[in-house]
Amino acid sequence: MPNTIAAANALMAKSLADISRDPLQPKRGQAMQLTIFGATGKVGGHLVDQALKAGHTVTAVVRDPARLTPPAHGTPRVVTADVMDPQAIAGAVAGADAVISALGPPGRGPTSILTDSTPSIITAMNDAGTTRLITISGSMVDDTGDGPLLRYIAKPITRRILKNACADMISAENAIHASQLDWTILRPPRLTDTAAAGKWRTALNRNVPHGPDRARAPTWVDRQPNAEDDQSVERKPAPAPGHLSQRRIVHQLYTDSRS
Repeated sequence: MPNTIAAANALMAKSLADISRDPLQPKRGQAMQLTIFGATGKVGGHLVDQALKAGHTVTAVVRDPARLTPPAHGTPRVVTADVMDPQAIAGAVAGADAVISALGPPGRGPTSILTDSTPSIITAMNDAGTTRLITISGSMVDDTGDGPLLRYIAKPITRRILKNACADMISAENAIHASQLDWTILRPPRLTDTAAAGKWRTALNRNVPHGPDRARAPTWVDRQPNAEDDQSVERKPAPAPGHLSQRRIVHQLYTDSRS
């Protein structure tokens, strides 16, 4: 059974909980101000609803408010703006404890949605003094720690089929790495609408060993941040004196609960 959109959002919720570990951010259990891009998409819609259910204040940035599915657990503040325009989204990110981008390539065709939107979001955050960014990428962009089947067969085929999406994700990740923000990049495999179930295995800076042997399907490795483990956070000195930057990509595999 493939990984699910709901499961991915559950892991993203853990990333939000991890914000509380930073002394400059709200304490665990305290409601946060969250700005979400891509709120009209499948992942973004789940995320908006889960964040509201958890008691957070949500700003949903959308191009077309009519496409926003009414959440079951509250009402977000809706801002209609073009994510490609830093000035248009500046007000939406100002004062946010975290900015979350659930944007993603629409399919196999040529795309630059992540390449164009990510620098715009970073610029708006820098101008507003907002520092915490969480984004979704994909496991196909890297094969560190993968076995021969994934490294030499499965992922090369996937990258060839989804070459445009892969290039878009890599470009966006490069922009994030070059920024001075505190960031978390989620790298899930193919997401579906099936129900969340099972458990998670994690590895730092590499894909989970023997992933294909234990995953239900697909064969891609799921890479998500383990927010419950402080050791999974790579901390680097930031330009501001006394401030520690949180920058991480933690690898995680969604496995069958029977394993």
